Amino acid sequence: MSVIASRRKFFSTAAAAGTATALGVPMVAKAQNAPITMRFQSTWPATDIFHEYALDYAKKVNEMADGQLKIDVLPAGAVVKAFDLLDAVSAGTLDGGHGVLAYWYGKNTAVALWGSGPSFGMDANMLLAWHEYGGGKALLTEIQKAMGVNVVSLVYGPMPTQPFGWFKKPITKVEEMKGVKFRTVGLAIDMYTAMGAAVNALPGGEIVPALDKGLLDGAEFNNASSDLNLGFADVSKVCMLQSFHQSAEQFEIVFNKAKYDTLPKHLKSVLAVASQAASADMSWKAIDRYSTDYIKLQKDRSVKFYKTPDAILQRQLQIWDEMIAKRSAENPLFKKVLDSQRAFAERAGRWAGDTNVNFRMAYNHYFAPKKAG
Repeated sequence: MSVIASRRKFFSTAAAAGTATALGVPMVAKAQNAPITMRFQSTWPATDIFHEYALDYAKKVNEMADGQLKIDVLPAGAVVKAFDLLDAVSAGTLDGGHGVLAYWYGKNTAVALWGSGPSFGMDANMLLAWHEYGGGKALLTEIQKAMGVNVVSLVYGPMPTQPFGWFKKPITKVEEMKGVKFRTVGLAIDMYTAMGAAVNALPGGEIVPALDKGLLDGAEFNNASSDLNLGFADVSKVCMLQSFHQSAEQFEIVFNKAKYDTLPKHLKSVLAVASQAASADMSWKAIDRYSTDYIKLQKDRSVKFYKTPDAILQRQLQIWDEMIAKRSAENPLFKKVLDSQRAFAERAGRWAGDTNVNFRMAYNHYFAPKKAG
């Protein structure tokens, strides 16, 4: 063998060995290092579509993390009660969870502004835009610091406008709410109370049993799929659609801050990007599932849906104005959030209203019953 051939063989063998080593080290490391695990709990029953959304988020994280991070999601009550989730995550009893910010209304009323009330005419996606680009994210961190909770929150998942509520008979005027034993949460408690209702805040899984036992006369939860699954149609055949009590709500993914801070930068990015992907996916899934179950409730369960009268909607706006003035005087952070939302909504709402076409006009063109000629 020539010297040149010998050298070629040497370098060829060395290169092959180096490649095998370079490829082998990560594979060995991956096999030896167990994934970081996070124990999550949602605030929803296991069969509810909201719990499904929590599972969808976890699935995206687990796939994107490629074995380095794994989120295990449990339903409400598996570790703590739904309304105890925030404290459990803050204390490290749970590593994280899935819920809505309005559930922590009792700790600071300002958090309920992420979804309660008319949001100055913004829909849920616009309110998310405010959170991401209009100062909401920094304000939420400030509020959580004032609350004394050790958490990091990702806000995602814009919800459609929630129904005014399920009742024994249609509500035609505000006066008919007087004395009604009613379930809602967050700042909506103030709104329905001002309309004369006797309000009781209950987790989703407890609402229908309370209606069945007569402990409630009416209730609202969220959407056609959840309401169907929770059994509203078993205890009521009347649902009033459209309301300003929660017309722009979103979900919250919350992490224990100490646990979150230990994650490497790229896994923190996975958590954030997965929430954005889950936000879009949830929006599309909601349109498909809610519209299907909306028809099912009418055809299969004989539910009658009614539009909430404009007079009630106008009264909601009046009550809201009175309420936020009072809450702002009591809580400087509440006022700070409102001022930030108002400034964003003034320009974003104007742009949206001037830009977006009337989709109802097109829908009616194709699907409204044609008048006889």
